[in-house]
Amino acid sequence: MAKRDPNKTARNRIVESIKKELRELLPLVLADTDVRDEASLNAKIGSKTDDFFDLKHEVIHSHDEFTIKWLSGLKQAIEAGAGESYEWIQSSAKDSAPFKKYLILFLKRSYLKRFDELSKNRPKVEESEIWIGQQNANYGLLVTPRFNGDQWENDNSEIRAFKHGYWTIGHVLETGLVIPGQDEIVEFKDIEQYLVFYKNVLVRNSGSPYEYEIAGLYCDFVRQSANPLSIPLMIPEYRYLGLEPKHRYRLDFMITNPFTLNKVGFEISPWSTHGYLRKIKGMTQKKVNEIAADNFSKEMKKHRAYFNKHNVYTLIYADEALADCNQIFQNDIVPLLSPEREGTQLSFMIMEEYF
Repeated sequence: MAKRDPNKTARNRIVESIKKELRELLPLVLADTDVRDEASLNAKIGSKTDDFFDLKHEVIHSHDEFTIKWLSGLKQAIEAGAGESYEWIQSSAKDSAPFKKYLILFLKRSYLKRFDELSKNRPKVEESEIWIGQQNANYGLLVTPRFNGDQWENDNSEIRAFKHGYWTIGHVLETGLVIPGQDEIVEFKDIEQYLVFYKNVLVRNSGSPYEYEIAGLYCDFVRQSANPLSIPLMIPEYRYLGLEPKHRYRLDFMITNPFTLNKVGFEISPWSTHGYLRKIKGMTQKKVNEIAADNFSKEMKKHRAYFNKHNVYTLIYADEALADCNQIFQNDIVPLLSPEREGTQLSFMIMEEYF
């Protein structure tokens, strides 16, 4: 069983504490405002939130920021002549101290209840689907997949509300992998089923013993994790041109931070497949050097292309590093598999302890 997130547990306790405060204030607020009941009061406040925020895209990092934006939106709506229901909130807050306190607490609770959704970065539309794998053995990983009768696409209106971290184990278990051009999904009933498919279908197809070994280390890491659903996917064979049939480039592995959406690629480049020069008998040293330089230039062009088109920073491993794949995994990959939110993340455990 996955270990509970202590920070999320603390947040839930804060939400319950605020709910208790609101219930204690409720009789005074209802008396001051002549509102019928709690449900009606909450509807008068909560129904305005969608008017003040672009909740599908805007990233809000704290309840204070949420409250300020909400109140600013209320002010702007009143100035634009939005109507009596908006003016009622402002006048009630001025006339009733209990209502003013209730309003601020209600907004704080609203933010904390939707913290995971409101505080996370949302992938751009063009970055919300990726295609992986060999030609005729490729799969799509989308956030909110739906088949439009011809091809797979995202339901863009639901991307922000996706309950798992983007591009994590939880993500692929929720959506599965779609088959291009077919209304079919490869679904996984549990983590182990995905890991077996990952290692023995997605990665083994590449034919690289180095990739296969690294994939095995990744699978073991996931199995041993206390919170496996939150671990970022180590995406194999990331296709540079997506569904384009003409195969240009594939990236061996890629990891996306579910909080920042920053991407790091890993390219396995042993001499035998990326540098070895064949049929050079009879060539001059100058010609051999020209061919070697051309091969190197093509390899670097590939990595620049990934960075420029997909903003993927790529680490390259040649024979010396590949002699110890476990060291590569422990030193360079493991730190990317336990990401934390940026400094704007609220520590609810500290909030609960001191406030």
